[in-house]
Amino acid sequence: MSRLHQWIGLSIVSLSLVGCVSQEKYNTMKLDRDRLAEQLGTAQTEASSARSEADAYKNQLAAVMNKEGGSGAMVLNLTQQNAELQRQLDEINRRYADAMQNVGKGPLPEVLSNALTDFARQNPDLVDFDAARGIVKFKSDVTFAPGSADITGNAKSAIARFSQILNSSAAAGYELMDAGHTDNTAVVNPATRNAGHKDNWYLSAHRAIAVGQALLSDHVNPQRLAVTGYADQRPIASNASESGKASNRRVEVLILPTTVRNGAPVANTPQIKKAPINKDSIAAPAAAVEGKSALNK
Repeated sequence: MSRLHQWIGLSIVSLSLVGCVSQEKYNTMKLDRDRLAEQLGTAQTEASSARSEADAYKNQLAAVMNKEGGSGAMVLNLTQQNAELQRQLDEINRRYADAMQNVGKGPLPEVLSNALTDFARQNPDLVDFDAARGIVKFKSDVTFAPGSADITGNAKSAIARFSQILNSSAAAGYELMDAGHTDNTAVVNPATRNAGHKDNWYLSAHRAIAVGQALLSDHVNPQRLAVTGYADQRPIASNASESGKASNRRVEVLILPTTVRNGAPVANTPQIKKAPINKDSIAAPAAAVEGKSALNK
């Protein structure tokens, strides 16, 4: 700005030194001088305004940082809550990893494994059962509507039957981990995002919660249940194909080899009633929705 002042000053001096200049040149130079003077005034005003605004923000920040009482206590409380939630998440992740590595180390009782095998056989398009790990997998494409965490009617009926097995004396002592998974297709559908499923983390967690709530409504003990979402971070197939993506979209219920601390021990003579196969309760094949992974987001 000082250089601008000097330029204006030199212009005036130049006009005084050059006695004979045309009126046209004089008017032009005067207009340039006035324009530059106006720009200088505007720049000074904006700089002053910016300094005032910066000072105001600095004062507000200092007030927040130095303020004691309610706000400080709220920040401390939220920090503590966040730390506790992170601790719980770390514990769930550790238990999930331990359970996934527990192949063959703690097989389920034969009668329970047979009941779950029959359950999967009765609902082949909805459920897979991994007997080696004790994992029941609900296929998302037929368990939920596209881009939704609302459980379909057929899936609710199947979960009710699943809950009967989990509540049997053969399974009642086991802890359960309910984990949601997605493929790697980003959530872009505005309707999906407006429903609260902002990304794959939200969608996987919300679907796991929905299955967990269905189990609880069917009288599964909440002390047995942990719920988490893993988005697309733990695929079981390649996301390079639509069939692989369909496999990755799932909610897994892991029947853990540990028992509830205050629960009853596993019985040796469980009472599990076999349900007849109901063809009407079998949902549409997953192959029917192949190629529609984008619609599921």
